[in-house]
Amino acid sequence: MVKNSASSKKFKLFLIFEAPTLFIFATVVGVPFLYGIYLSMTDWNGVASSYSMVGLKNYITLLGDGNFWSSFFMTLKYVLISVILVNAIGFLLAVLVTSGIKGQKIMRSGFFTSNLIGGIVLGFVWSFIFQRALVYIGQSMNLPIFSESWLASTDKAFWSLVIVTVWQLSGYMMIIYIAGLMSIPQDVIEAAAIDGCNSVKRTLHVVLPLMVSSFIICIFLTLQRCFMVYDITLSLTKGGPYNSTVLIAMHVYQKAFLSHQYGVGQAEAFFLFLMVALISGLQVYFSKKLEVES
Repeated sequence: MVKNSASSKKFKLFLIFEAPTLFIFATVVGVPFLYGIYLSMTDWNGVASSYSMVGLKNYITLLGDGNFWSSFFMTLKYVLISVILVNAIGFLLAVLVTSGIKGQKIMRSGFFTSNLIGGIVLGFVWSFIFQRALVYIGQSMNLPIFSESWLASTDKAFWSLVIVTVWQLSGYMMIIYIAGLMSIPQDVIEAAAIDGCNSVKRTLHVVLPLMVSSFIICIFLTLQRCFMVYDITLSLTKGGPYNSTVLIAMHVYQKAFLSHQYGVGQAEAFFLFLMVALISGLQVYFSKKLEVES
């Protein structure tokens, strides 16, 4: 009887605290996800009231779509560069604002503020900077690199996306790295100093190994955000010039809603999900092996 009473009490607590969350998750995420997989096997155009099953035809179409793969590999390039720069700059900022310099708390707030601006607004602000402010400076000071808008160049528009992404995300990752740096026991640092390690050696052989968990979190978050970026691309470049900055999320949107090939778009979205899950999973798996305990 006691066991049954305890089990009944746990079940009631589950219903009160966990069941609503699981229901909302299933309703908002789980069911739409499964329904999306189902639609990826249909020929629905996103508007018609009826459609038919086509099996794996949409996935075969995906494999032969040159524009999809062009966007996918461009996104891989964008993700690789952005992840490296965001985490490198975020870590350096964290080191700077935990070094004891004057005004470091104000600097933390300032560096983090960029993450609070929405992607659409951020894109419009930087669009003005690239098209007006930098062009004015370049023409006034005779700087060829800024004499023309970066957003009008097929080469520089890509780097404009990278710059805006790094500017937005570095401050957020900095906060996580600050937490990691402050969790390192000071006695470990002091012991390394007593053993004759200079600041560079302490960073390489003591600080960085103890920061692996922070790197895992930051790289995972950066990967996810960069793969799914859409708002910045939409407001900053709109995929131009000449579709040179159509990243994979924008390509999927265009395929599903502008080209009215919703089934193919859903297939591409599911394929993108699998790629992001695979890459993120491998990143976490191999990074976990590098973790050490203080």
